[in-house]
This record gives sequence, structure tokens and C-alpha cells, in this order.
Amino acid sequence: MKLKLTLLTALLLMGAVAFTTYEKNPPKKMLRHVVLFKFKDSASPAQIKEVEDAFRQLPSKIKTIKDLEWGTNNSPEGLDQGFTHCFFVTFENEEGRATYLPHPDHKAFGKVLGPHLDKVLVVDYWVQK
Repeated sequence: MKLKLTLLTALLLMGAVAFTTYEKNPPKKMLRHVVLFKFKDSASPAQIKEVEDAFRQLPSKIKTIKDLEWGTNNSPEGLDQGFTHCFFVTFENEEGRATYLPHPDHKAFGKVLGPHLDKVLVVDYWVQK
């Protein structure tokens, strides 16, 4: 019984420390820019790779991009409506996104993407935890 009480007390103390740390250092706010691409049937694998590579280079060209994560659809649900690629672009604030959207390198990327794009879906949101 004494061991159980000691373990319970230790767990409660660790939880209190974790909560206090969380309160003092809350998670950083992040603005996510989610982009989904559906390519034209005529887009070749080489053309799609060119688009992927061009998008992956944007963080090195646009400093307000704090993180980029991307991947291709592998959902077994069949609800993708033909969208195959998802890109998550992270910004610290709306000003960062406002710099990114009209940025010449973002516009140049659009010229690489445009001829191969059937549809695009964009959703921006503030990360909530």
C-alpha cells in the first residue's frame, strides 16, 4: 500500500510540474497553409516530380516559411477526389503568409505548377492543441 501511495504521489507531482511548465511555456502559435493538388491526367511522373521539387525549394527562398511538410495520398478510404499531393506550409503569423503569397519565388512556382494542375484546394488554419 505504501508503494502504491508513493507512486501515486510521484505521478501527481510529475503532472503538476508538466502542467506548470506548459502554462509558463505554452505551445507556439502556428499558422498552417494546407495545399492539395490534383494533377491533370496528362501530367507525366517527371512533370509531377518537377512540381514537387520546386515546392520543396520554397523554404530556402522565402524566409517566412518556418516549416514545410508534404506527402502523397495513401488513404484507403477513396475520398480523395483525385487529389494526390498535400503540402503543409507553416508560418509564425499572418504577416509571414502575406509575404509568401505574392513573393516572386512563389509566383515562379505557380508557373511551374500551372500547366500540370487540374485542381487545387487551399485551407489555412491556426494550429490548436
